[in-house]
Amino acid sequence: MPFTRTSLAYICAAVSCVLLVSPASLAAQDRSFGIWRNPSGSVHVRAEPCGERMCGVVVWANDKAKNDARRGGTDPLVGLRLFRDFVQERPGVWRGRVFVPDIGKTFSGTVSIIDDDTLIGRGCLLGRVGCRSQQWTRIAQ
Repeated sequence: MPFTRTSLAYICAAVSCVLLVSPASLAAQDRSFGIWRNPSGSVHVRAEPCGERMCGVVVWANDKAKNDARRGGTDPLVGLRLFRDFVQERPGVWRGRVFVPDIGKTFSGTVSIIDDDTLIGRGCLLGRVGCRSQQWTRIAQ
């Protein structure tokens, strides 16, 4: 069957729809994605799409953070997925699991985007009890 202008238009429209919902385009549209620095500057995490979810992978860590993780039973730290299975609750707010390498445990957590350069990460021991928050800063790329 030869291609007509109409069929070509349908193909282009279909490809455009796929591109609009691809993880790469989600990253371009969502301020949540990018590289973030923890408050002490000891760890940098790249928040990225993982299918329809968000993950956070350590892309850099200083020697102290690496040693702390090693003492907690985690080695290597760089390349480790700290944010796991985060699902978007609403724009700029994600809920999932946070792995803490210093103690080798996973907790429930949220990531909330405050502005283009600031997010608040919050982890809780059980449900929403025993929570701790940290302000992370975006690293310009």
